[in-house]
This record gives sequence, C-alpha cells and structure tokens, in this order.
Amino acid sequence: MAPLSPEELDFRLLTAVRDRAADPRVAAAARALSRGGEHGALWLAAGAAAAAADPVRRAAWLRGTALIAAAHLASMGAKRVVRRPRPPLTGRRAPLVRTAGRHSFPSSHAASSVAAAVAFAALAPPMTRRYVRVTAAAMCASRLLVGVHYPTDVAAGALLGGLTAGAGRRWAVGDGVGGGDGSGAGEGAGLMRTRPVRSGPGRTRPVRTGLGSRRYG
Repeated sequence: MAPLSPEELDFRLLTAVRDRAADPRVAAAARALSRGGEHGALWLAAGAAAAAADPVRRAAWLRGTALIAAAHLASMGAKRVVRRPRPPLTGRRAPLVRTAGRHSFPSSHAASSVAAAVAFAALAPPMTRRYVRVTAAAMCASRLLVGVHYPTDVAAGALLGGLTAGAGRRWAVGDGVGGGDGSGAGEGAGLMRTRPVRSGPGRTRPVRTGLGSRRYG
C-alpha cells in the first residue's frame, strides 16, 4: 500500500474528526463555537468586557485585545495570499456552518483563539486562564468538526496567532502589570506610592498608599 501524500493525510484526518459531529450534541456545540468565534467576536467581546471590569488595567486589556484583532487580520491577509479552497465535503459530511470567505488557509478562528490565550494569560487570574485555554482549544477543534478547515489550516492559524500575540505581549502587558495570580504583582502594585505620616512629635514615617494597600499611621 502506497503511503499517503500530505494532502491525502490532511483530508483523512479532517473526515475522521468531522465524523465525530454525527452526534447532535457535538454538532450543536461545534456550531455555537464556530459562530461565536466569527471574526474573533467572542475574544474581542471578552477583552472589552475585561477592560470595563478592570479599570486599573484597562489599557493593558485593550492592548491585549488589539493583539487578537491583529492576529485575525494577519490570518485574513495570509488567506488572500495562499488562496487555498475550503475542504470539498459533501453529503453526510457537508459543512455544518456557512463561512465568511471561501479561502481556508490559515484558520482565522484558530489564530484569534490562540492569540487570546497568549495575550490574556498575563492578565487573567489562574482559573480564568484555564477557561480561556480550554475554550481556545475547543474553538480550534470546532472548525474541523463543522468541516470547514483542514487540520493544517488550524495548526497554521494557531501558530500565527501564538506568534503574533507572543511578539506583542510585552507591549500589551506593559511595565509593572502582573498575571492576576493573587501575588499583588499587578499594575496596582506599580501604582504604590509612599507619603510621610507623622508618627510622633517631630517624627514622620513613610506609609504606602495605592490600590490594594492599607493606610495606617
């Protein structure tokens, strides 16, 4: 038996995953994720919501969200260059969702999802980071389950998103912004200041003030 070509292997892997969506529950979840991730909408909305809820680090959240948008735009530009057609699935394996464009490589859903996982990792608390990673992985898998991308499309999109967000992560996080891990090494820590407080006749001592600090005298 002759070995499979890379293109044949790619198609075989796609159909194997697409067949898993024969379960209506899997198909419904894959559709919901794919629709929610169109144009990076889920991740852009999450970043905007986090910026609104965290005014101290609002600028960092917005810069992280901008990295997601940049990854999505980069994937769209790559699609116009590569111009790979969507997988030719028909019959019982026909795609479960409509697509915004006819080009397949790389996956923009994967690019924006992995970019979100990287960009938000330094800002979100540990539990939220886990949810973001799981959702990003599920979003990537959904594009195979609904039958609109080859595995290599998703892998390339994930790589592009990771590289884009990784390259801009230091800019997004900024100086003095921590990872929301409860250590206090966040932007609030960078805003700490000291002021002199009179502790007795003719004597003063510095007291730290700022977000999350306790004033005492």
